[in-house]
Amino acid sequence: MSTLNRKAVRRRIHTRIRKKVSGTATRPRLAVSYSNQHIYAQLIDDVAGRTLAAAASSDKSIENGSSNSASAAKVGALIADRAKGANIEEVVFDRGGHLFHGKIKSLADAAREAGLKF
Repeated sequence: MSTLNRKAVRRRIHTRIRKKVSGTATRPRLAVSYSNQHIYAQLIDDVAGRTLAAAASSDKSIENGSSNSASAAKVGALIADRAKGANIEEVVFDRGGHLFHGKIKSLADAAREAGLKF
């Protein structure tokens, strides 16, 4: 019996999450992903299939953006600010199959402190 690699396990978990989590125009999905260099967040309306707002650590408004908890907190505050600009107050959080720990948790906490409800 072969073991699955980390990417395959994360993909399976994300598929299981996406069966239950879906975004609408009034309550979009806050999808979070990251690479070795940057962290990304999007507000997605799954019914219409479009991105309503996005933020990343590679944005020019975030100085020295990288893929760590401090940059994730800045991205969380930025996505909450852009959500308010689009008249969005409530979202559904999609952690993308990652553990709710570290970067993901700091992004979520910063978004909550900035006014997003989830």
